[in-house]
Amino acid sequence: MLDRWNSLARRTGVAVALAAAALVSAPAVAADAAGQLRAFAKDVKSATGTFTQVTRSSQGENATPQSGRFAFQRPGKFRWDVQKPYEQLTVSDGKELYQYDPDLAQVSVRGAAAAVGNAPAQVLFGEGSLDSAFTFQALPARDGLDWLRATPRGSDAGFTHMDLGFSGNLPAQIVILDAFGQTTQVEFSTLVPNPAVAASEFTFVAPKGVDVVKMQ
Repeated sequence: MLDRWNSLARRTGVAVALAAAALVSAPAVAADAAGQLRAFAKDVKSATGTFTQVTRSSQGENATPQSGRFAFQRPGKFRWDVQKPYEQLTVSDGKELYQYDPDLAQVSVRGAAAAVGNAPAQVLFGEGSLDSAFTFQALPARDGLDWLRATPRGSDAGFTHMDLGFSGNLPAQIVILDAFGQTTQVEFSTLVPNPAVAASEFTFVAPKGVDVVKMQ
């Protein structure tokens, strides 16, 4: 991250443990990726799952792969928990966004609305009109997925565009090109739509001795 959020935006993230309880019937599958994204935003109010992500530099060098778990609940609550090869946690309670780095013993805190507004997390975890923050372009299908490209309308998003691959109205992969020429590929697995998610997933209390930095 230029700070911890921008780093997540470049490597994720927005833009996201498994529970099988309280599942709802899956909606009818939309015909294209844009339709599947809109169905996902409309019908999936919460989700849990696991992820793996790899960042490639502008010179084509791969960073160490990361993996972890995520959960979200609309509007604006999400947890992105990197567990390997090191720990790093981003939590939004819908009002504030916390970014905790155990190695640095530091947590940064900022308003969630400003941080998530046009970040990758907004596409998958946000609520409201996606078209006000992004333009969308259909891409050819590949790897068994339907794809589209989301390009932020604002110039301060921290990334150039994000390609999203969908299957069955659920996101399976995202590929983010950031403003520094880095590409981050995130693959989602065991994604469960509309489980009951404990409120504690979206709360954060800084451990004793950790520096808390308030960001503007």
